[in-house]
Amino acid sequence: MNTVCPPDCCTGCMACSDVCPVSAISIRERISCYCAQVDASKCVDCGLCMKVCQLHNPPELKEPIVCMEGWAKDERIRAHASSGGLATALAAAFLRNGGVVYTCVFRDGEFAFVRMERASDLETAAGSKYVKSTMRGAYAPVKKSLLENEKVLVIGLPCQIAGVKNFVGEKLQERLYTIDLICHGTPAPELLELYLRQRGKSLKTVREISFRNKDCFGLAFASAQKGISRSRDAYMIAFLNGLSYTENCYRCAYARYERVGDITLGDSWGSDLPGEEQRKGISLVLAQSEKGRELLAMADIELCDVDIDKAVSANKQLCHPSKRPAQRDEFMDAIRNGKRFDWALWKCYPRQCAKQLVKKALIVFCRR
Repeated sequence: MNTVCPPDCCTGCMACSDVCPVSAISIRERISCYCAQVDASKCVDCGLCMKVCQLHNPPELKEPIVCMEGWAKDERIRAHASSGGLATALAAAFLRNGGVVYTCVFRDGEFAFVRMERASDLETAAGSKYVKSTMRGAYAPVKKSLLENEKVLVIGLPCQIAGVKNFVGEKLQERLYTIDLICHGTPAPELLELYLRQRGKSLKTVREISFRNKDCFGLAFASAQKGISRSRDAYMIAFLNGLSYTENCYRCAYARYERVGDITLGDSWGSDLPGEEQRKGISLVLAQSEKGRELLAMADIELCDVDIDKAVSANKQLCHPSKRPAQRDEFMDAIRNGKRFDWALWKCYPRQCAKQLVKKALIVFCRR
């Protein structure tokens, strides 16, 4: 089997598939890893896939020149965000200044990147997404926007930002602005779909889905039949234990202090700011370039000094990738063999699962 890169190392950025002029590359999406397969009967050996692949052509990483914490001054933005709402505030400012934004939204059963031209569009992109989104089909529009002399802001995971930079090329990066997100790792959407199907649902039938409300982690969804519901469910237990990520996440090249984006955003865990501000949500922000400084200067945000050593210590992915759990193979093998997600998780983390069952029972009892 011909592949662009070793399957266990593939980030699923989709850049090689999008750049191929003869559609010879297909991304095989498994529950545990991605694989960029090459159809040798179509391949013309142009080498473009190798040129955009971040494993063969690693992007430049830079140390932060600005380290702060803060939040959006617009309370509506901050309330709607998972933490301080800086991503939305920065994107809104960029739009006001005549640029366009490409970022991930949940639409038509898929977590995909779309072009945004109005601040009102940004509401659909707010919130953390603990699943691997796809940039399939987004690279060419980003490059087209840059070729048409538009300023473009792309907000995504570090591996997706690396894919964008390689795809558009160095000459077009003058008008390209990037924000990478501190990432623990991401499960494949196929795993989320399997989890939902075992509950009689599907990404195709869910109208809205979220994974977190400030520091409350749990799936919430809205369908045609039911409204929003939330609990610390099996999917989030697996995620928070690092059990469900795709294989490449455990060797992530971007889980470090040096970053690929002009700006890096994450949660300001361990902040020394008052508890009231922490409850509202605080974002950690690192800027690695003058473009990053420019983005911060144009946005309507409140910024404060941060103890960077403490912030890095609280955000382990600024030091190293998530550790691959010893139970991961057992978990994935059980699911491949047809076991239910919850059963597979219970075998790996019986105490945590039992604790959540007791907690849910107490919540139901107290509500009566």
